[in-house]
Amino acid sequence: MTTSATATRVGWVRRVLSAVATCVLLVALGLAVALAVVPRALGGAALTVLTGSMVPTYQPGDVVVVRGVKDAASEVQVGDVVTFQPVSDDPALVTHRVVGKSFTSDGTTFVTRGDANTADDDPLVPEQIKGVAVYHVPFVGHVSLWLGGHRGTLVVAVAGALITYSVLMLLRPERARAPIPGPGPIGRPGDDLSGVARGDRADAAPVPTPGGAP
Repeated sequence: MTTSATATRVGWVRRVLSAVATCVLLVALGLAVALAVVPRALGGAALTVLTGSMVPTYQPGDVVVVRGVKDAASEVQVGDVVTFQPVSDDPALVTHRVVGKSFTSDGTTFVTRGDANTADDDPLVPEQIKGVAVYHVPFVGHVSLWLGGHRGTLVVAVAGALITYSVLMLLRPERARAPIPGPGPIGRPGDDLSGVARGDRADAAPVPTPGGAP
C-alpha cells in the first residue's frame, strides 16, 4: 500500500471517528438537558417509570418529565397524566391519567387510573397532585437510576467535553498543502537564469535586426 493511500485511509478513519464522537456527545448533551435542565426550568422533575401500570403510554424504564403544578384545581383536566402522592405528604409518587374531575361543596376532587389498569385509584384532592406530564424519553430510566442525583454533574461533564473537543478541532494543525508553482522564467536556451527568481519574468534578449549586429 502506497504512502498516499495509507494517508487517505487514515484521514477517512479520523473523519469517521470525529463524526461518531460528535454525535455521541450531542446525544449525551441532549439527554442531559432533557432530563436535568428542562425539568428544573419547569419546576418539576424527571421520574423513572418502574411498573407497567401506564402501558402502552409509558413502558417500564421510560423517564417521564413533569412540570410543577401550583393550582391543580384549575390547571389539571380530565385526560392529563399527573404525578401525585397517594397519601398526602408521603414522598412516594404515582403517575396515572386523570379520568374524572368533580366539584362539590368540599372542593375539587380527581379520579385517576393507570392506562393498563381496570380499577380507579382512590379520589385525590388538588394538594396531592404535584405535576403534569409534559414528555417522556424512552429506555433511559435505568441510566437515570444509575446517575441518581448526579444529572447536573452529567450536564457539566458533557458541556466540558464538547468545549474541549471544539477547542481541539480549532487548534488542530491544518494539513500541509503543496505550493502552486508559478510560471517559469522566460529566456533563450543556454541563458544563465540562476539569478532570476522563480515566477519572475527575465529581461528578454534583444531581437537582432537584419544586416546588423545583435
